Amino acid sequence: MLMRIKIAGLFLFVILSFLPSALHAEFKQSFFAGSFYPDDPERLKQTVDALLSVADPNPPRGRVLAIISPHAGYDYSGSTAAYSYKLIKDKPYKTVVILGCSHRVYFEGARVYDGEGVRTPLGEVPVDKDFVSLLLGKDEGVIAGEQAFGGEHSIEVQLPFLQRTLKDFRIVPILLGKMDLSACRRLAALLKEAIGGRDDVLPVLSSDMCHSYDYKETAAVDKATLEAVERADPEELYNGLERGVFQLCGGTAVVTGILLAREMGGEKAEILKHTDSAEVTGARQKGNWTVGYCAAFIGGGDNRREETMFTREQKKELLRIARDSIVFFLEKGKKLQLKEENYPSFRGKLGAFVTLRKAGQLRGCIGNMVGVQPLCLTIRDMAVEAAVNDPRFVAVEPGEMKDIGIEISVLSPLEKADSADDIVMGTHGVMVRNGFRSGVFLPQVAVETGWSKEEFLDELCRQKAGLPADAWKNSDTDLYIFTADIFSEDE
Repeated sequence: MLMRIKIAGLFLFVILSFLPSALHAEFKQSFFAGSFYPDDPERLKQTVDALLSVADPNPPRGRVLAIISPHAGYDYSGSTAAYSYKLIKDKPYKTVVILGCSHRVYFEGARVYDGEGVRTPLGEVPVDKDFVSLLLGKDEGVIAGEQAFGGEHSIEVQLPFLQRTLKDFRIVPILLGKMDLSACRRLAALLKEAIGGRDDVLPVLSSDMCHSYDYKETAAVDKATLEAVERADPEELYNGLERGVFQLCGGTAVVTGILLAREMGGEKAEILKHTDSAEVTGARQKGNWTVGYCAAFIGGGDNRREETMFTREQKKELLRIARDSIVFFLEKGKKLQLKEENYPSFRGKLGAFVTLRKAGQLRGCIGNMVGVQPLCLTIRDMAVEAAVNDPRFVAVEPGEMKDIGIEISVLSPLEKADSADDIVMGTHGVMVRNGFRSGVFLPQVAVETGWSKEEFLDELCRQKAGLPADAWKNSDTDLYIFTADIFSEDE
């Protein structure tokens, strides 16, 4: 009997001893702290902050659609990586999709980390489980696979930089194995669908460049590769990598990232900094192992997104939210309750307008220029406002809804125009501001009225801002431009 008690007690002790680690087992412990970067929290903070303080990238105009960052030890590539992260410091990104390529485990396709997150010396970085759920179960080549991440550095070394540059963010780590161009396209399409209309998602493309025992060869190959990256032609880059003309150890990550950025209106990449380990260490001698590093971002011309933000199904869902919200309010006198977690593609904070038309005539239009809450809630609220609070019209009656068509305009972030010459009629909406007075015309106003640019701006000042018609010409008047994804129930 005594033996049984001892055995039972030992068994209980083993269970209880295991529990603390088991409770945290799903948070992956950083593997490379102490080798690739410092394992002491204070020293790591100082190291990253010092690298960021020296980095001085030229500020891009408009949005950054993706960044490229190297993944060697910080003594080698940290000063280069800092250029990419300085570019996005303190920006309101809430989800960071990190694409890296497997260095130690062979597999085909992509593996998505679906654990709780990763713990570095600077704290825990949680995984965006909602975003991950949008990727899985849709392509047999994109599956969950935590095991592939064991001992892999390409994603982990990005985390301390992210922890020192962003706040309250989550990550989506994706490790790429053997992938052809078609597989890269499918993954980019999945990511675009998951991002939807959000503008708070940052893709990070993790890659070093040429690896060679001849530093001159590294420099020559890197030069050719950088020129291809700048052109942001995914087919050219992929084919060159396959032939060995270009070298990127995270080649498919960069190709996939370029494909994704193209889907979001990206046109080219800009190199922020390039160096190699021979330059960093001063060991420019043939026979020394040399690796190239670059920091870059992908944008589009002036980095504006002018392509559609949403899939056909996502547009239908937003229109359904708008109609259901109006009908519910007219019947119940209160807002339709929406659970944000049920609409992960619409969590981005974007400005939006909801327009109501009856028999082809305007029946109400109200919106927000700047998103202050998730898009699904903005559409709900603006739909109701357009129906009952547009001061130009009496409130919509419940019986009218069968005759009313709904149009939604989801807006890109505002960008200050240097002059009226920046405005592309039919593409850009415009906000005019002078002191406390401001007014907005959506992009479709130019199409619907047929106005010239001067007439458009005159009427914007006069009708919408209560300013003299030619106020837009004055130096103290600011013009802001934006694009819009416009869709309606008639489509």
